[in-house]
Amino acid sequence: MKEIRAIVRPNRLDRLREALRAIPNFPGVTIFKAEGFTAPAAVDKRTVKDELTDFTGKLMVCVLASDEMVDPIRNAIIEACSTGAIGDGLVWTVDIGNIHRIRDRAQL
Repeated sequence: MKEIRAIVRPNRLDRLREALRAIPNFPGVTIFKAEGFTAPAAVDKRTVKDELTDFTGKLMVCVLASDEMVDPIRNAIIEACSTGAIGDGLVWTVDIGNIHRIRDRAQL
């Protein structure tokens, strides 16, 4: 099992939802509100206002999925959320040791 995490632009959420729902047997997604900023060396700040307001609203996307589903999910996130501009976000995977459903304690 893997957890696929991504930081994405909030205005891409509708496209992302459609892309994920189109994946056969998609297991579900959890979305968190997040704030952050990019590496200072990656962006030329042009005004004092930009310096003082560099935290931007983002969303963190979390999906728990089987190893076989990682590539389709990651690709869907990248395709749906890419604008080609700085600040599009990141996507990464994390190994999961085990998962238990709370309702019936079943190990997934």
